[in-house]
Amino acid sequence: MIKGKIHFIGGGQMAEAIIRACIAGGTLAGDQISVSDINEGRLQHLKSKYSVDTESTQEQGLQAAELIIIAVRPQDDLTALGAQVRQSASPAAAIISIVAGVTIARLGDYFGAERPIVRVIPNTLTDTGYGYSGVALNTAASLEQVEEFLLGFGKVQVLEESYIDIFTGFGVAGPNYIYYFIESFTDAGVLAGLPREQAWKVALENMLGAVAMLQQTGLHPRQLLDINNSPGGVGMHGLYELNNSDFAAGLQRSVLAAVKRTTELGVRK
Repeated sequence: MIKGKIHFIGGGQMAEAIIRACIAGGTLAGDQISVSDINEGRLQHLKSKYSVDTESTQEQGLQAAELIIIAVRPQDDLTALGAQVRQSASPAAAIISIVAGVTIARLGDYFGAERPIVRVIPNTLTDTGYGYSGVALNTAASLEQVEEFLLGFGKVQVLEESYIDIFTGFGVAGPNYIYYFIESFTDAGVLAGLPREQAWKVALENMLGAVAMLQQTGLHPRQLLDINNSPGGVGMHGLYELNNSDFAAGLQRSVLAAVKRTTELGVRK
């Protein structure tokens, strides 16, 4: 369990998801966390639900914090926030930014390039313990300083910052593709004649079981496909139609479109 204090600047949905996961998993206790936000309703909600400190001033939260989480919108006034951090926070306190599209270099301009700065693209599976967050660090930061906190809401992949946009479009958006596949696969079972409840259970179990097989055997998906499908059999006929649907190329185009959009948003900020 982390022993120090953590201050969140911004108490939106992603900040709440991180707080919820860290408290539920025992990484943090509510009284270790302070939050500031311009939305009083959000602060009341967070205090009521997680017993976090929403009454201390920004200055007080920054002075006590070992980690400072920047969880605001890219269009918010980061220059003003940077001035507050420079004035009130310890020089050793690390900045962890989840602000989309704002590079480490720009964060250094705002908060001080000599300060530990960590840019994080959080996963959207925070409550499950699964999913990777993409992490890039400046030269003043070390993974040891922030790893325990980051592992409180999933797994961590340390990346060169040039890979962050790719990671966002592929990894962070990844659950979207899985949800969509499961929905479509369930619909296929209903189309074939199964009641929806049964089709839903089969789709989920197949997904979980297939992932477990890949992890347990260490085999490539193509090897398992070869094992599962006999010549001229039911499975091969199904795969033949799936190949004709341009499924693989469609999925790849979807990932490339998400990566492109991530890059566009970063340029605009």
